[in-house]
Amino acid sequence: MTVYLLPKNDYHKTYGLFSTNYGSIDNEFVPYGTNEKIKVPDGIAHFLEHKLFEKKDGDVFQLFGQQGASANAYTSFTKTSYLFSTTDQVEKNLLTLLDFVQAPYFTEETVNKEKGIIAQEIQMYEDDPNWQMFFGILNNLYPKHPLHIDIAGTVESIETITAKDLYTCYHTFYHPSNMVLFVVGKLEPESLMALIRLNQSAKKFPPTQKIKRYFPKNTDDIIKKKILSSAITRNKFVLGIKGLDTLPIAGIELLRYKIAINLLFQLLLGNTSQNYLKMYNEGLIDDSFGFEFSLDREFHFADFSGDTEQPEKAAKKTRDILLNFEKDEGLTEENLTLLKKKMLGKYYQSLNSIEYIANQFTQNLFGNQTLFDLPVIIDSIQFGDVLNAGQSFIKKGAMSEFYMKPTVQD
Repeated sequence: MTVYLLPKNDYHKTYGLFSTNYGSIDNEFVPYGTNEKIKVPDGIAHFLEHKLFEKKDGDVFQLFGQQGASANAYTSFTKTSYLFSTTDQVEKNLLTLLDFVQAPYFTEETVNKEKGIIAQEIQMYEDDPNWQMFFGILNNLYPKHPLHIDIAGTVESIETITAKDLYTCYHTFYHPSNMVLFVVGKLEPESLMALIRLNQSAKKFPPTQKIKRYFPKNTDDIIKKKILSSAITRNKFVLGIKGLDTLPIAGIELLRYKIAINLLFQLLLGNTSQNYLKMYNEGLIDDSFGFEFSLDREFHFADFSGDTEQPEKAAKKTRDILLNFEKDEGLTEENLTLLKKKMLGKYYQSLNSIEYIANQFTQNLFGNQTLFDLPVIIDSIQFGDVLNAGQSFIKKGAMSEFYMKPTVQD
């Protein structure tokens, strides 16, 4: 198990995060101790996250509460994380975190009981227009890849999950060698590390085994356009770009690429750009407009979205700005320098939040590069890096559009 301890003793709060490199897209793999590939139901990583909190003698949330801590968990496409925050009894709460994650307890009865709860959660997200927009564009960009499937799965897929399935996934992906523990806040690292070592040495773990994951091949297909009618009051649009090029392998180059793309998009369509102001004044976008660039193992993509009265026109304008980025008047060395300073300012301000530090640190482990290498990397980005990143990523054939329009009432 990889452990990071970050003392910030001028804080009253301590935050612990225990993550496994296992998420919703990891549904085809070779189980631990076998040689045969299997495929498990969609949504099982999220289902497993829910069930780990329930033990034979009660709910772990209550135990954290009794110890003065709040606890939570979340599942993403590639990771599952369990966390607590507390101002008291740090060692006791940390041991609780380690022990409950490393002691699975599933029965068919408790698994079947959970299906109704998660089905309600899935249906709740189906009523969220922004969630539907996000997975709408993912379905366009990745129609053959598990990335387009809701992290929680479908009502039909979770119905087939068994306790045996959960144990299979747990023993494959929850081995300490596939996990990271990060604790930040008021702590004494030497004594806390000794406690962690003692806790782990008292447990028996099977030998480390390389995890074999499988993903569909030939997933370059893209659905160019889709329109969905929904019970909304304003039109919504999203323009997506799928990363088709092979990414750099080295951690530092991956981080430089990610930062360069984000700087490019800020220059072109950030809320301080001339393009944003023009589109805003023309009524094509409002303050709901924004973008996100996601880069993780197996995928990288960008999405630009917002509410508008003119969805097709807003999408076309956004697409034209991106495709003609090299001629954009806002793309200058001077603007890049200012934007890098702004990015650094936001970075340093964000370090006031120990929750931000823990979550971003574990989400952005690129080889030996970490969250704390960002200032040097941001400073190293040159104008040519931004141009090269854009030329590599922005391609007309990699773009797709998804629209949500109000349902026409009779």
